[in-house]
Amino acid sequence: MADQVTWTGASGKRYEYWVYPVNITFKDEPGNYIYAKRNLSGNWQAVYIGQTSSLSQRLATHEKEESAISRWGATHILAHLSGSETVRRAEESDLIRAYKPPLNETV
Repeated sequence: MADQVTWTGASGKRYEYWVYPVNITFKDEPGNYIYAKRNLSGNWQAVYIGQTSSLSQRLATHEKEESAISRWGATHILAHLSGSETVRRAEESDLIRAYKPPLNETV
């Protein structure tokens, strides 16, 4: 079973994510995801944060994946399911504001 990690948004809201290797194939389900790596302290560091109506389709051909892995050292994708696009977008924005991942544009 995958590990679970809690990320706290700029709003203070907490989000639970499951940890997967970057080469995993996801099911065709909606959710939020984070390309991440562990920093020198052993804590997770977000490289890119996103949301999608299909984890399977989006992560199979993600335009930022090569840079996330080769340039920024992402080793894992952290993800969780969320059916509501409004909720997914609010969470994505909240986490980007909190962590300012290098591959995200300012939100």
